[in-house]
Amino acid sequence: MSDFAQIGAITTLHNLTDRPLEALEEELLGFSRKNPMTLILPSLFSELEGPALGPIIDKLAGARYINEIVIGLDRADAAQFERARRFFDRLPQQKKILWHDGPALRELDARLAVKGLSPTQEGKGRNVWFCMGYILAANNAKVVALHDCDIVTYERDLPARLFYPLANPLFDFVFAKGYYSRIHEGRLSGRAVRLLVAPLIRSLKRLLGPVSYLEFLGSFRYTLAGEFGMRTEIIPAMRIPGDWSLEVGMLSEVYRNVTARHVCQVDIARNYDHKHQVMGDNDYSGGLARMAHEIAKAIFRKLATEGIQLGSAFFRTLKATYYREALDMIERYEADALLNGLTFDRHAEEQAVELFTQAVVRAGEVYLGHPEEVPFMANWNRVFSALPELAGDLLAAVERDNG
Repeated sequence: MSDFAQIGAITTLHNLTDRPLEALEEELLGFSRKNPMTLILPSLFSELEGPALGPIIDKLAGARYINEIVIGLDRADAAQFERARRFFDRLPQQKKILWHDGPALRELDARLAVKGLSPTQEGKGRNVWFCMGYILAANNAKVVALHDCDIVTYERDLPARLFYPLANPLFDFVFAKGYYSRIHEGRLSGRAVRLLVAPLIRSLKRLLGPVSYLEFLGSFRYTLAGEFGMRTEIIPAMRIPGDWSLEVGMLSEVYRNVTARHVCQVDIARNYDHKHQVMGDNDYSGGLARMAHEIAKAIFRKLATEGIQLGSAFFRTLKATYYREALDMIERYEADALLNGLTFDRHAEEQAVELFTQAVVRAGEVYLGHPEEVPFMANWNRVFSALPELAGDLLAAVERDNG
């Protein structure tokens, strides 16, 4: 049973009563007549062979309120694309697969590159960006949500609770972020949120004082949740990052484009578990080390756009402040874990903090050395302005692949 506290700049929608899924979906089905809903599934082909995606698709088949499902498929050759078409064919909803490695979308990507508008990095950000462009071109959805394809604890109330605050015509929310607890094999999970983002935001608040962006970011219970939704009206102006900071970058864009009273977070799962990232090492090429490095850079860049000057002396102080804050957070989490009968490896937690501290330091160095770096992809307002014919060509390309 969740608490009902409303703390921070945004509205929190709790799970207070274990409302029956059937009642929730029946309401959503009614909402869908006025506010048709599209779900984005950004997927690697390898996830079709994993333990999570098959059960996810089987459960989604019963979500009759979803008008269309758009699958962004990465790292698939022609034979694998055909396998994917068969795999997703059991979905009864309208569906389209964006085959990002196929010749049709690669040709469109090349045209974008000529204009300097092509995403420069492969990954989830690029996948989601193209899916959003397709949805805007199709113009048949009022509400869009997305979730990852590796959730091994997936239940059908996850998308229902994510869509509800956006599809209900009585509400005026235009962006919703999911949150949940993270427990894996009797241990607290979610290290990047617990030991990086939360103490980093607390540290920045201590050093900078009241900053509305930090208040906004700090209001989210699970900042890095990959599950979020929005009204389609705000998508054209959104500039999302192409690196591993998609979730923080998306929140930064929401902060820029949407007032806080139109933003909510919603409890979408009792417990959530998915593929776990390895820690990585200090070359920041992968794992949580890379994620920490890119998240910290994203936050520093956003603070700069708010007019806050960040210099080498600031980052030296931040290193010490963050390290102390993160160690204090470990003590809190240890108490919480032990009260709930969970195993707690304090040594591993402190190792994570040490790695994250170096990632924060390195992110500050990169920011100071390359302040001109812009990791965000162009928004779709700009793309359709530069290439007015692209919307129709994108629709035609996806239709050919799915025909």
